[in-house]
Amino acid sequence: MKRFTAAGAPRIGLIDFPGSNCDRDCNDAFERHFGIKLIPVWHTEHTLPQVDAVLLPGGFSYGDYLRSGALAAHSPIMGAVKSFVSKGGAALGICNGFQILTESHLLPGALLRNRSRRFICKFVNLAVGSGNSVYQKQLGQRVLRLPIAHGEGRYYIDGEGLRRLHDQGQVAFRYADAKGHANDESNPNGAVDNIAGIVSENGRVMGLMPHPERATDPLLGGSVDGLAVLDTFLSSFM
Repeated sequence: MKRFTAAGAPRIGLIDFPGSNCDRDCNDAFERHFGIKLIPVWHTEHTLPQVDAVLLPGGFSYGDYLRSGALAAHSPIMGAVKSFVSKGGAALGICNGFQILTESHLLPGALLRNRSRRFICKFVNLAVGSGNSVYQKQLGQRVLRLPIAHGEGRYYIDGEGLRRLHDQGQVAFRYADAKGHANDESNPNGAVDNIAGIVSENGRVMGLMPHPERATDPLLGGSVDGLAVLDTFLSSFM
């Protein structure tokens, strides 16, 4: 499933922080299924190499001290990431990466402690929201099955912000049942409006709590729906 152009393989910067632990999963998924080797970028760097997109993986950056993603949002490399995104660059933040994107104000809202106050690790169903981003257009009305693993994954935004997200088509994924119906029973962490992932206003920045890189092989959990999400990420800038 290679996604090369005439210019060759895309260059994706993988932003690594102390405590990141899903970087190897991301590397494996992209190299094995798309033939793309991610470019590691350490958190102390002040500039990005020449890249087409950036990926912020899951984990526990800086040990999740203070709040998940709060310290990472102030690391040296995030200045370069913000500059890259402000110029229209594509970015994907998974789990802790989503938390970092909200703490950096690259995406609206916040990720709070789970409603149960417990760490949750299980597969969930996701309904794709309506909107004009490549994620919503390419994934259509599919119901995806992806794993979550987080203690602070409860998405929150105030009422005005929620209306703005819906008005601008920024709600990309919602926790749902197997038929794609979002309800309280299918909401694992108490997220407002069952929100599991959102996109930026221009649709180029995606943040989601579930892990697509962990759902790329039928031998590991039985779902390969993560490949569709990662492939759509590639479509967002290729």
